[in-house]
Amino acid sequence: MDLFEKIKNNMGPLGRHANEAHGYFTFPKLEGSIASKMVFRNKEVITWSINNYLGLSNHPEIRKVDEEASKNWGLGTPMGSRMMSGDTKYHEELEKNLSNFVQKEDTILLNFGYQGIMSAIDALVDRKDVIVYDSESHACILDGVRLHMGKRYQFQHNDIKSLEKQLERAVTIIKETGGAILVITEGVFGMAGDLGKLKEICDLKKKYPFRLMVDDAHGIGTMGENGRGTGEHFGVQDEIDIYFGTFAKSFSSIGAFISAEKDVISFLRYNIRSQIFAKSLPMPIVIGAIKRLEMIESNPSFKSRLWEITNLLQNGLKESGFNLGKTESCVTPVFLEGGVGEATNLTVDLRENYGIFCSIVTYPVVPKGVIMLRLIPTAVHTEDDVEKTIDAFSKVKEKLFSGAYISDKIAKH
Repeated sequence: MDLFEKIKNNMGPLGRHANEAHGYFTFPKLEGSIASKMVFRNKEVITWSINNYLGLSNHPEIRKVDEEASKNWGLGTPMGSRMMSGDTKYHEELEKNLSNFVQKEDTILLNFGYQGIMSAIDALVDRKDVIVYDSESHACILDGVRLHMGKRYQFQHNDIKSLEKQLERAVTIIKETGGAILVITEGVFGMAGDLGKLKEICDLKKKYPFRLMVDDAHGIGTMGENGRGTGEHFGVQDEIDIYFGTFAKSFSSIGAFISAEKDVISFLRYNIRSQIFAKSLPMPIVIGAIKRLEMIESNPSFKSRLWEITNLLQNGLKESGFNLGKTESCVTPVFLEGGVGEATNLTVDLRENYGIFCSIVTYPVVPKGVIMLRLIPTAVHTEDDVEKTIDAFSKVKEKLFSGAYISDKIAKH
């Protein structure tokens, strides 16, 4: 079969709905400044789909620094990869500041979180090594694991007994190969909001020889007394061997970083292909990240306000009879029952008639018969935003239960 013909005949589980969904359920266009209220199809909506956790996107100090850095440096500086011609004192300053913040010896900047962690996994292990990873790890981790040429074992989500079983298998293998074991999990699981069992996993280090990598994309800035992440929240930050954080959530920017022992970071600098063979992070991103980190450290009120809104939203939804699953973070999933047709009809009603914009998640991301509406609270949401959202959710839930949204097709919009 011709390659293009094969593609046309199988667009994938999400792509097969592209004609009906594109521009509304997928690839929607939110317009205006990043805020709790934005414009969708010429209507103002309360926006619960932006990872602007601490509300830094439009903070005047942040905007000023971003503007000045762009004016002074442009997006082209520095030109080239860091190894060849793209290193600067500002890149090194940001890495030093991040190391101090997450309490690790050293840090390497990554151009993109997804690309960076994939490439880091590929660099850290060889065919003699074994990877053991949580079954609900983010797609970037799964893709990184697929690059691994050695053995890889998946443990059931947050199931410590399952993890032990896979560690026992891994130990047997490395005795033969002379390799090592890397365990990978997340601090905050970004879809359902539950936390990785970092304390229990770290306790297993007394019994099994492994190093621990934690993807804390949703944890840094939001979790822990000082916002240092989920490791700080559980009191095990020093036992996380490889700490991954991103600028795409609390920092309201782009890029990422990995922090670890100095020798490990030095190894990555000379072996992580996605950075060696890619252009250095542009100066406005770096200067902006320095300022963002400074504000996160010096203004605990951002995180406090985020949790005020989070608790108000989550407690209000629970009191109204909604199932939020096992979330322990700011990520707020709302689980309902229904098919894709019902999910899309409900979403259209929320957006068009109630002015509420949140993400919709259906099969195959969640099991058949499950609708998940995912809300991301931020420090710039208001009590009024929360009240209106809970009221709207209560009304559409009644409609859903009454059968008003039943359909075997994706809703028209």
